[in-house]
Amino acid sequence: MKKTSEEIITKTVWQYSKPLPSETLAFLQGIAEDYGKVKNFVYGRYSGIKNMNRLVPVYDVLNEMRHCGLRAQLNLPAAYYELAVSEAVTDIRSMWGMLKNKLRDLINANENLSADDRAYLRTVLKINSVFSAILNRQEHELPSKVVGLEIDAKRLNNLICRLVRKHLQQPKTNSQAGFKVMPAGYRYKEQGLYLVSRQPRKRICIPLRDSNTSSRQLHIVLKGDIAVIAMPVDVCARKSPDAQNILYAYIGYKDMLTLSNGHVYGENLNKLVTPETERLYEKNRERRKQYDAYRQSKENGNLKKAESILANNLGKEKYLRIKQREREKTANYINAELNRLLREEKPCRIVITKPILKGGKKLSYAAANRRLTRSFNGYIREKLAYKCRLHGIELEQISPYATASTCSGCGGEGKREQYDFICENCGLKLPAALNTARNIEKLAGFKPSPLGKGDREAVDEVAT
Repeated sequence: MKKTSEEIITKTVWQYSKPLPSETLAFLQGIAEDYGKVKNFVYGRYSGIKNMNRLVPVYDVLNEMRHCGLRAQLNLPAAYYELAVSEAVTDIRSMWGMLKNKLRDLINANENLSADDRAYLRTVLKINSVFSAILNRQEHELPSKVVGLEIDAKRLNNLICRLVRKHLQQPKTNSQAGFKVMPAGYRYKEQGLYLVSRQPRKRICIPLRDSNTSSRQLHIVLKGDIAVIAMPVDVCARKSPDAQNILYAYIGYKDMLTLSNGHVYGENLNKLVTPETERLYEKNRERRKQYDAYRQSKENGNLKKAESILANNLGKEKYLRIKQREREKTANYINAELNRLLREEKPCRIVITKPILKGGKKLSYAAANRRLTRSFNGYIREKLAYKCRLHGIELEQISPYATASTCSGCGGEGKREQYDFICENCGLKLPAALNTARNIEKLAGFKPSPLGKGDREAVDEVAT
């Protein structure tokens, strides 16, 4: 039977090369360096406000870049060059998306704006043509949704321009560790990957440890004297015949996943994230002091001291390596716990809440804000959604409204004390994550069984 598109999942398979000779490494490093140069050229040329409406479709930018002379200057094959251009355009579009999200947060937090002012600004951010016209001081028609609002359009347009000037940051890449290549730029032969070189009709061989092949776009990353190749592979969703349970899960910051049945997965997530968050906070504070000393020395004309600080105290190689290593450790733990959940619970359907959009206000203490900044909540949701697709599991997201503040026993209002939820109405006390998970179950249309004596003892056991 022919598989439908919904049953096909794309996953990434990593392929490793054998140790590479110095000539091959030099070629790959040169391609990676020129790949970064192309991206930075596109960033500089197309990330300004005048090119906002020229990023879609990407073919227009590609056609211009084909005739600008940069490819001939670098002698970079089209199999790498055009992907570098496309990736840079995607990064610029992401930059504008993140900037708009930042502006929305600032608009929500600005107490000097009226409801009509906020409605106008939010509408402008949604319509790219109007947003671009305002930034470029061009004539434009007011969107139909804002006609009749009591606003000072000129003042609000000036506010948008000021915020964009303040927060717009041009993308830039310093990475020379990898590049992408399109299918026309490589072929497999005799357990080797042959890449197009800078010379016509000549290919560079990367000897591989396995015989896997691909016909898709590849991402090649250099690590020491080997190349690591990311291969996208289409696989069929494999649904377990034993999968018959419905799970109601709360995604938390202390424990990764708490189910309404009392089971907890990822209990050590907080022990991994919090120490690294505090380590980075202390490290960044020291680096800021060193940067201030570097800037002051440079202003005072003490260039020798400034160069010494820059060389010995402000390097990023070790800093980024340790940061990436700790992040990978946490990501591996999250994936292992998700796999354990699927293996032990055997779900056919998982119900979670929709992500809560970030508001303009911060929490009352800095440590909590630092933890939220480095939260893996989004990564957990992304991996859970991917694994559900891979295993043919239905993933449903419901509104999070009142799931945290409502008592799962009597339905009244309760309060949180650290990680516990207490209801003064019925006397229920249990972990706040478990209370939320049981409210998710109730909102999804299934009423949990009442808490008896044995159940309360089990809840206390989970809390400890």
